[in-house]
Amino acid sequence: MPEKRTTPRKKFNMYMRVLNDDTGEILGHMVEVSQTGLRLETVGPLPANTDYYLRIEITPDLGSTPFIIFIARTRWCKMDSLQPNLFQVGFEIVEIVPEDMEVFLRIIQKYTG
Repeated sequence: MPEKRTTPRKKFNMYMRVLNDDTGEILGHMVEVSQTGLRLETVGPLPANTDYYLRIEITPDLGSTPFIIFIARTRWCKMDSLQPNLFQVGFEIVEIVPEDMEVFLRIIQKYTG
């Protein structure tokens, strides 16, 4: 299948969990990130083309609030090839306020290699 991504993803070098802001449930943790989206490792599958309010808890050195919230859409989901009890889920950022986008970009800068 040809690659549709226009922004390169980078490996994420820190354990940072991502929560469903509507339910408070931990959806997974970031394993790759780009300026337009992220890939999560999850314990269950998530349906494609579904919007989620995602919350990422941050440290004071990244921003003045304890978390950022944004809307992201699942683009794909597949079982992990090495650990079949995990799933890899690709998200595209759909809506994020400019202040939270600045924090998101700081996260990318600080924790990618």
